[in-house]
Amino acid sequence: MAVAAPGRAARPPGTGACRCRGRRRPPDRAGGPRPGACRPAPRSWPNPFTYWLPGHSPDFRSVGKHGRVTVTADRKRVRPRLHRAWSVALIALVAIIGAAGFRATPGVLITPLEDEFGWTRGTISLAVSVNLLLYGMTAPFAAALMDRFGMRKVVSAALVLVATGSGLTIWMKASWQLVLCWGVLVGLGTGSMALAFAATVADRWFVRHRGLVTGILTAGGATGQLIFLPLLAYLAGDHGWRTAALAVSAAALAVAPMVWLLLRDHPADVGTTALGAPPGQVAPPPTGGAGARALRVLGSAARTRPFWLLAGGFAICGASTSGLVQTHFIPAAHDHGMAEPVAAGLLALVGVFDIVGTVLSGWLSDRVDPRVLLCAYYALRGASLLVLPSLFSATTEPSMLIFIIFYGLDWVATVPPTIALCRSAYGRDGAVVFGWVFASHQVGAGIAATAAGLTRDALGEYTLAWYGAGLLCAFAAIMSIRIPRQASLKSEPVAG
Repeated sequence: MAVAAPGRAARPPGTGACRCRGRRRPPDRAGGPRPGACRPAPRSWPNPFTYWLPGHSPDFRSVGKHGRVTVTADRKRVRPRLHRAWSVALIALVAIIGAAGFRATPGVLITPLEDEFGWTRGTISLAVSVNLLLYGMTAPFAAALMDRFGMRKVVSAALVLVATGSGLTIWMKASWQLVLCWGVLVGLGTGSMALAFAATVADRWFVRHRGLVTGILTAGGATGQLIFLPLLAYLAGDHGWRTAALAVSAAALAVAPMVWLLLRDHPADVGTTALGAPPGQVAPPPTGGAGARALRVLGSAARTRPFWLLAGGFAICGASTSGLVQTHFIPAAHDHGMAEPVAAGLLALVGVFDIVGTVLSGWLSDRVDPRVLLCAYYALRGASLLVLPSLFSATTEPSMLIFIIFYGLDWVATVPPTIALCRSAYGRDGAVVFGWVFASHQVGAGIAATAAGLTRDALGEYTLAWYGAGLLCAFAAIMSIRIPRQASLKSEPVAG
């Protein structure tokens, strides 16, 4: 609003433009400015009485022609607030990091348990296989339970279950107790925070950057491996495996309150929408019968060709990563004279490069045909596994470091394009379908973990297991490229 300065008259409306060409003209006899008279260029300054108040947006007072004072809004652009979706993704990332670290712990404990109880690697690998199987088989039901009860309740309960299973192992005396604690309890708990959880968070909270967020959350598994494996290897070697088990239990209990207090189920719960979604988005109503819905989704997806190609390829993915490398790399390196903390450090280094590879894969999944990405990932992984047996030695050679970098970039890079294909082919049921595809991943991992342990017991080495996994990856590459292009068309969701 324009305000006339004291002693000055407002310029009459309709007065023409100034014709003095920059020369100041004297005022008329009435004391007011001549029509069209010039004044100095407008000046601006913030209000000094309010400029420094916290959170205040200062106004600017401009002196224009003829002494008029105009109050205008702040000329600085206000920085937008960070969307709540990013804080939810951060809490989910912390939970996924913990779940990956908890699940990977048995790989560090194989040799200590073998030394203390005299159990064979095949026996210990059985507990690992049960863990891997339940880790995968829980995922589709956990995704359905999150639709029914919410992510916060399911993930918090899962963390308590992990803490219970890990803590009870310090009193075990028989191998069946290892299967119960680490196989069943920890497997169920970590499975509820598996990659289906990452897919659910990305689907509910993100429209824009969904592929990138999926890659970041997936990379949380590698981050958990990076954080926990060296620490647990150190604790198991210097303070005993029971100390390592108690550390896992304490970490799970520490994360549970964070999840309960900060994680939210839907954007509508906090009065917002998903990042990039149009205004007015509402949370879908809870679906009843979570278990029944998971089975109905499976029945519907199992009648389609893309499901079996995705599940078959992902089963080989699990066999060549979680089942073989993550479980048996440390004992295999130890067989060649390498110290366990050094081998655990190499496996953690895989996690470092996996973070880069998985985030990049998520970014690429928004731009490149996911089928092509999967084919390339499986082919490159198979080639690296075929040369691994010749790289083991008592010391860390440059060739082994090259393998670690190359294999790390490819470790979990298959997950973002697989989730993208499930989402595009099955619509709202994509997270549950991916849960079943991930279940096949863990079935392959469980079979490979036991088979590799038995191979080591029978032959005294793992060479045959590495070669077999490399050849299987070639079949996975072929299966991926044969996924129909129609998989990019959404199918009707199964009614819940």
